[in-house]
Amino acid sequence: MAQYRTLNDHNFSNNRVLLRLDLNLPIQNGTISDATRLTKAIPTILKLASQGAKVIIISHFGRPKGRIIEEMSMKQLFKSLSYALQGFTVKFIPHLIGSKALEAVSEMKNGEICLLENLRFHAGEEQNDPHFAKNLSLLGDCFVNDAFSVSHRAHASTTGVAKLLPSFAGPLMDEELKALSNSLDDPNRPLTAIVGGAKISTKLDLLKNIVQLVDKLIIGGGMANTFLFAQGFSIGNSLAERDLTDLVREIEKLAKNNSCEIILQNDALVGKKLEVGADYEAVALNTIPGDAMILDAGPNSIPMFARHVKASKTIIWNGPLGAFEFPPFNTATNAMANLVGKLSQKGELLSIAGGGDTVAALNQSGAVEKFNYVSTAGGAFLEWLEGKELPGVAALKS
Repeated sequence: MAQYRTLNDHNFSNNRVLLRLDLNLPIQNGTISDATRLTKAIPTILKLASQGAKVIIISHFGRPKGRIIEEMSMKQLFKSLSYALQGFTVKFIPHLIGSKALEAVSEMKNGEICLLENLRFHAGEEQNDPHFAKNLSLLGDCFVNDAFSVSHRAHASTTGVAKLLPSFAGPLMDEELKALSNSLDDPNRPLTAIVGGAKISTKLDLLKNIVQLVDKLIIGGGMANTFLFAQGFSIGNSLAERDLTDLVREIEKLAKNNSCEIILQNDALVGKKLEVGADYEAVALNTIPGDAMILDAGPNSIPMFARHVKASKTIIWNGPLGAFEFPPFNTATNAMANLVGKLSQKGELLSIAGGGDTVAALNQSGAVEKFNYVSTAGGAFLEWLEGKELPGVAALKS
């Protein structure tokens, strides 16, 4: 991995620091329903402010698409930010670029913190407009990107500004990049990937890349149904992409050529309805009823999966193994999550997980805190697994 500078490589005292965070928090009825991203960002802000930096926070919130929408103003988050930064002077500046923003920033004292208005109120942000990036850069002496979750986007606040100011990776960014590097670039082997979810088509690039890197690939969820169908199993009414048989064979061939073993369930929990408390039964793969759906891996699959996990030194996890939102079809996901978590805590393997449904499934299992690293960066995490260079990360490399 090419090197990038971190906060340890510079003294930010008396510097105007343009700090890119991801404060795109979920809000329901005016209340933040999940403050995880804000909570994780606080140590970065405090570290800079404690050094005597003037900390200028920039973030997006929602998808206003270049329009000013009151409900998407950053001031909705200001009260929570101020509360978390008690003891420091925190101001909200209802501007983004231009003379009023410059004037407000110029009045800041060392150790003070300000939050600028929503980046996406300006169309130039998502367009990575050079003029907008230039005006944004005028507010700072240096730039810190601590928002890995948006760094797969070539936006003005992730790539444009990074090319105009001395740039650094924040602690969260650094932690994420190191965790991902340890899991893919130079992992302890055997390296096993657990990939689940509904459709192969949404993770095609991921599958093609991952089979060239890992020793074993456990496939679950609706994706597994498509593989089973391609292998000739009758899968009833199961969710599957039946037109992708040739694609499955291509992935299987690529895996074989790279000495990657693809592992599928050997039985299934099936039901006729996808709802909590629905009737279900465990069946062998060759006895799936024509009017039923595969909704989870079966009881014989769990110990089989477990043998492969126990033989691994590194686990990368993306996607649930079944319809985890509808118990009991969360059984396989919960069992494997708790096993991976237990082995991680004992130091027997390194576990990295990420992606939207993945985090939700691990939270439900109660094992999320036991994993070595869980990324909340959905799209950026997936693109990393696809082998793509993230523009926001590339812009930081020196």
